[in-house]
Amino acid sequence: MFIINARLYTFDRKNTVIENGYIHLQQGKILSLGKSEELQSEKAILSEEEVFDAAGLSLYPGFVDAHTHLGLFGDSLTFEGDDGNEDTDPITPQLRAIDGINPLDGYFSEALSAGITTVITTPGSANPIAGQMAAIKTYGKRIDKMIVKAPVGIKLALGENPKSTYNDKEQTPVTRMATAALMRDALTKGKRYYQEKQNYVQDKDNYDEPEFDAKNEALLPLFKKEIPAHFHAHRSDDIFTAIRIAKEFDIEYVLVHATESHLVADELPEESCRGILCGPILTDRSKPELKNQTPRLPAVLSSFGIPTAIITDHPETPIQYLLLCAAVAVREGMSREAALRAVTIEPAEICGIADRVGSLEAGKDADLVLFDGDPLDILNKPKAVFAAGKKVR
Repeated sequence: MFIINARLYTFDRKNTVIENGYIHLQQGKILSLGKSEELQSEKAILSEEEVFDAAGLSLYPGFVDAHTHLGLFGDSLTFEGDDGNEDTDPITPQLRAIDGINPLDGYFSEALSAGITTVITTPGSANPIAGQMAAIKTYGKRIDKMIVKAPVGIKLALGENPKSTYNDKEQTPVTRMATAALMRDALTKGKRYYQEKQNYVQDKDNYDEPEFDAKNEALLPLFKKEIPAHFHAHRSDDIFTAIRIAKEFDIEYVLVHATESHLVADELPEESCRGILCGPILTDRSKPELKNQTPRLPAVLSSFGIPTAIITDHPETPIQYLLLCAAVAVREGMSREAALRAVTIEPAEICGIADRVGSLEAGKDADLVLFDGDPLDILNKPKAVFAAGKKVR
């Protein structure tokens, strides 16, 4: 498959824009891309493969939503489709999002129609440690064939959600102190388990292998720095608690929501946070810790040079409105380029999946979306969506 005569917005490191460009798709990957005029001498190749003439259209990498609960909270369902919170135990790192996702949920189709081809789906924020997150495609029927990376992170949550969940059960944690203490307890046990495993591998004669523990086993990728912790935090003090805990255990981390981070943005560049997954910004202030919520947040973070992604937190904001969120961020001061990067390459890099998605580069997944005009214009819908190199919309 060749797509020709399109304006290519690559979002590569140089932010290259190719006027009148082509892209060659093969076996679900981007084989090559460049200027369409370079193909004039390749007419034999063009005649042997399907050609999509995108004259007048702009081509973007498939969009990435870095924080959703897609497929874990069912469309039009209540308890029957609510598989995002195992609120019977506050510490559940062993839970895998892929075991709860329903790929036939109606919102997958709506995401794909909006050009969103990759999402991070995560257990909810009822538990201080909630489980293993997954990066998945929005196309497919079987979750095992939709996985980009799993686990892609471990979900942790601070603030009101764990407090209110377990206060209703008259069970710990009911304070921020207890939430952090439970995290530390679990991470301490996990790090000890990791060290015992390391000792055994390095010297089997003098060390015993620790007895298998599902919770500790799930935390091993954190301590190996194969994946980051994703900390749900709204209030500024919760943000700094997340940073404090990540430093104590020497783990990589991402901040999710970070609703009050605009109030402390000058403090954040000195930290080693991989980035902030910002949003949702199209919601009401439904609880006290959201009282300082502002749609200016992405612009403020971006102005401080903090890696910033824009998220829907679906179903908090329905996933098909991801680009509307980006448009609002532009209206509130974020540059158009930064906003589009915040739904393409930035979330891919923050979440460790930029080898597969987020930009138009040879070797990456052939997930593409074509627009006639500005994708941030609310009146514009994609003219075409390609998934794994095939036109699906």
